[in-house]
Amino acid sequence: MNEPTDPIMISALEHYSYCPRQCALIHVEQVWGENLYTMRGRDVHENVDMESSHDVAGIRYERALPLWSKRLNLIGKADLVEFHGETPYPVEYKSGRHRDGRHEALQLCAQAICLEEMFGVAVEKGALFWHGSRERREVVFTDVIREHVEKAAEGVFALIAQSTVPPPVNDKRCTHCSLKESCLPAVVAEKDRSRRVARELFEI
Repeated sequence: MNEPTDPIMISALEHYSYCPRQCALIHVEQVWGENLYTMRGRDVHENVDMESSHDVAGIRYERALPLWSKRLNLIGKADLVEFHGETPYPVEYKSGRHRDGRHEALQLCAQAICLEEMFGVAVEKGALFWHGSRERREVVFTDVIREHVEKAAEGVFALIAQSTVPPPVNDKRCTHCSLKESCLPAVVAEKDRSRRVARELFEI
């Protein structure tokens, strides 16, 4: 893939997977919103964002480990990386209770790809940890999810390079989105629908 001037934040891949418009509002328009979910997420990450390193029972735990991939031009930080011998095992912390985790798994896989490039070893799995329900789910980094990471990185790069903001989806994803007040999905979608109807009225 072509490389943008500046590295892409790993977190942008989860935003893009969830909603390309949300991703563009944050990473192109520099819009950020706060709601109950983002506040919970910030509180959770306050406990894992301070760099630290310690060993327990032969496993090394690295918190807030900086990550990068020159190949995909990604940069970010891992909440926690467990080193089982020489093999990194990324763990991503999420607020709330256990859910599907599809978009979160993509972000986690991107961290694994960075770790592979940084340490020159295969990283085949990692874990998502939901703070609200104290549940941990292991994620295996299949070829399919790795392909999704690369496509998401390309998608984010295209949004940033072209400075484009996709139209709103106006569906169930919008209900709990922290950017709902900035995005105004129902209002923008209704304007687009009205314009489309008006054009159709005058088409011959």
